[in-house]
Amino acid sequence: MKVATASRHLGRYRDIGRLLLKYGRSDLVQQAGIDTTLLDDVEPEGARAEGVELAADLERLGPTFIKLGQLLSTRADLLPAPYLEGLSRLQDRLEPFPFDDVRTTIEDELCVRLSRAFSDFDELPMAAASIGQVHAAVLRDGREVVVKVQRPGIRHQVFDDLEVLDDLAERIEAHSQRGRLIGVTGLITQFRKSLLDELDYRKEASNLLRLNRIVDERPELVVPKPYDDFTTGRVLTMERIRGHKVTDISPLARLELDGEALARALFDAYLDQILVEGFFHADPHPGNVLLTPDKRLGLIDLGMVARVAPEMRDRLLRLLLALGEGRGEEVARVAAEMCESTSRYDPRRFTADVADLVERTATSTMEQIEAGRLVLDLTRASAAAGLRPPPELSMVGKALLNVDHVARFLDPEVEPVQIVRERAVRLAGGGVRPSLSGVLNAVLEAREFAEQLPGRVNRAMDALAGGRFELQIRAFDETELLRGLHRMANRVATGVILSSLIIGAALLSNVHTTARIAGYPAVAFVCFLIAAIGGAYLVLSIVIGDHKLRNRE
Repeated sequence: MKVATASRHLGRYRDIGRLLLKYGRSDLVQQAGIDTTLLDDVEPEGARAEGVELAADLERLGPTFIKLGQLLSTRADLLPAPYLEGLSRLQDRLEPFPFDDVRTTIEDELCVRLSRAFSDFDELPMAAASIGQVHAAVLRDGREVVVKVQRPGIRHQVFDDLEVLDDLAERIEAHSQRGRLIGVTGLITQFRKSLLDELDYRKEASNLLRLNRIVDERPELVVPKPYDDFTTGRVLTMERIRGHKVTDISPLARLELDGEALARALFDAYLDQILVEGFFHADPHPGNVLLTPDKRLGLIDLGMVARVAPEMRDRLLRLLLALGEGRGEEVARVAAEMCESTSRYDPRRFTADVADLVERTATSTMEQIEAGRLVLDLTRASAAAGLRPPPELSMVGKALLNVDHVARFLDPEVEPVQIVRERAVRLAGGGVRPSLSGVLNAVLEAREFAEQLPGRVNRAMDALAGGRFELQIRAFDETELLRGLHRMANRVATGVILSSLIIGAALLSNVHTTARIAGYPAVAFVCFLIAAIGGAYLVLSIVIGDHKLRNRE
């Protein structure tokens, strides 16, 4: 998509350009190809702008950018702490849309009149967010439910914004070394998938069912069940869980709770989600955790979830064990395995930074340590040392940090790191059950190894006996090295020839002859001309070659 021809998106390009200029990223404006004439009235503020102000600016840009801010709030490797804190308070609240639109959407999606589906439907929404709003209702059989209805026109707006963001991400990554190090296109791809999942309420219903199965054996927790017959891509009907936000609990009411048991059950449930199931509620902030009248914790709003691959789960388990036991070098080693290294990676600095982080943790009291904060600090240290942490690591850290905060409301003396360490030890000691497919795959690989081992040993011994045994060690790319040496030799040889032409032309200029060009002997002039053309070509090839090399790096 060309920026110059996308007239219907010019307003959005202007909005994003203003945002980048305001927060000191005018270089990205140029690299993204945004027409600077659109931004003549914008004064860059750079570092003077704060994280809270960034959150307010994203709220003004609308739903897509509110969701983008929520994703960025999980990326401790990309933004400094003040901005992360500001974005974590991003308010996903908009003015409610008219009830006539609610009625139209429900009747179009469910193919039934509102009064035939529900015996009672509250016209005033319980909450209104960027994607949709929630209403209380009662089904015809008397079951109390909440109905989430998608905002009219939101899909068209989101698709337009994603088109602009995709285009800008490609331009920034193509023309910016920092953009390539960050992986801007990968970030936007992750964001696109997450946002499109939120636009399909059937996926949220599936998430609710899966989380129900995970917490089914924990009586302290409850998750609303969806009603499939009343759920579509734009309407979600689920069981109503009555309760108050955990943050609204009064000190007197807290005395009546078994806060320690609730906090531990919450932590154990999230560690099971992350380390066993590889599927977890990515946004358990206090507003999404309710205290029910029967003293249980209700987990609501599963629009944002994250998934962790089996290999990543194993590494996360080892990482949490090493963090809990204060083994700095082991933490650094496991974290480096999880991350993607860049050309800036400094192993010594990373190991020293992680060791310092773990040492500072060891000198703190258990009540002062936040498990999520530890993971986020580790993510930030990885990025500073030239590593590119996986997105899952930041999301795990943000989720655990939110669980930390909720748990402290329930039990001010909770020790998150101790709970994480105990749970990780139990999981490592046998709580993590291998899947049937994993066991079968291991059995098949072992059988293949046993069947092929004798033949491989015989071939190796024959080659050794016949003097044909070779040991190849590929410490570096020798082909690329030889190619580079060849280019260097060619440039040196060309430079020597051009120097000879210049010296020869200078000597010939003193020769008296009738054949002259522009007052100089013809032969000397031709030699000077060839030397000038050859020199310009040599300089141009060096500049282009170095530019290609930097891009490849």
